[in-house]
Amino acid sequence: MNYKKVIKAQLEEFQSNGFGRTFTPIYRRKDTFPFTEIDFSQESKFEEKFNSNTTIWCSNDYLNMSHHPSVIERMIEVIKSVGTGSGGTRNISGSTPYHNQLETDLAKFHKREKGLIFTSAYVANQTTLATLCKRMSGIKVFSDQLNHASLIEGIKNSKADCSIFRHNDLDHLEELLKTTDKNRPKIIVFESLYSMDGTETNVSDYVRLAKKYGALTYLDEVHAVGLYGDGGRGVAYKNGVSDEIDIINGTLAKGFGQIGGYIVGDEIMINFIKSFASGFIFTTSMMPSIAAASSRSISIVENLDNKRNDIFEKASQIRKKLLEKGIPFVDSDSHIIPLLAYSTNRAKSFSRRLLEDHNIYIQPIFYPTVPRDSARLRITVTPKHTEDDINHLLHALSMVWNTDKVIIRAEKPNKTIAV
Repeated sequence: MNYKKVIKAQLEEFQSNGFGRTFTPIYRRKDTFPFTEIDFSQESKFEEKFNSNTTIWCSNDYLNMSHHPSVIERMIEVIKSVGTGSGGTRNISGSTPYHNQLETDLAKFHKREKGLIFTSAYVANQTTLATLCKRMSGIKVFSDQLNHASLIEGIKNSKADCSIFRHNDLDHLEELLKTTDKNRPKIIVFESLYSMDGTETNVSDYVRLAKKYGALTYLDEVHAVGLYGDGGRGVAYKNGVSDEIDIINGTLAKGFGQIGGYIVGDEIMINFIKSFASGFIFTTSMMPSIAAASSRSISIVENLDNKRNDIFEKASQIRKKLLEKGIPFVDSDSHIIPLLAYSTNRAKSFSRRLLEDHNIYIQPIFYPTVPRDSARLRITVTPKHTEDDINHLLHALSMVWNTDKVIIRAEKPNKTIAV
């Protein structure tokens, strides 16, 4: 068999549909962010090989904690003390006081009994769900239609029976729960904030249904931790039900500005995953310096209410101006603003023109990250974006969108602002 031919054919088909991905080299200088340096050296069409005046509008480092002086100082301090790598898996020389302290800090932050850290939130989701559902004989999974790929992969890897309910549709979820044997083990898997649409979940409603039908709950808080609820503890905490969720998943890479993922919950549940999850047991642990920097970041993020308020005020301001300018977007009250382009080629074109003509970088998002024909550019605001930055962004968006008027379809899965 000609394996390369098979692989090449699939790749060419994928790319011919416009789904090929390019990765723009970005130098995120801590002293100048959101202004950044873009490396165009691999693109012959650009005379200017290095642009140092581009504004990033799609960063997931929501609170700019990767640039915080105290966090940087702590990371350097630990690197100088113990080096860069951890030296092994958690059960073979790779568990340090920094790892243990981070798990304690995360549990305390969420006001839960215990935490467990992973190399990424993707791995945490995939590993935890696969482990739990494999070892819970006969379990039925109920998964939101727009759940993240890591949640989907974890469910698939478990080979558990799964029903998908319409996005944030509690009535549909209850219909599915009603038809399931009341004695059968069940788990509801959902997110508190869906990153592609910016839609927020009323977590307390899911807890109510889980109790009514005897189901476990698994909640992904990746895009909410650091930004929502008292001290940035997430939407579940904001809704007053954080202690009633069986497992909460979070990331260290967004609100905390580092890298890595984690779960928190009751001690017996976390010990269960710790004991049986191969994705936790058989992989090298995160760098001790990252664990230490993450602990420092958590202690700071708890006290950043002013920055959280600033982000939401700016996001609201941008939405108001987008509406006035007739630029289509998915409406919500979150910090995420998806601008609708629909076609993949149009989204790529818009992103390219913003970069080339206006020195603005917003990465296009398209299938398979979002469904076909729902391509978009996703804006995320940070505390370092100024009024001048916002005005420049809005002017540039008007110039780009108005030269290629987007026709908005009548059917809208969420409350979509349209022209």
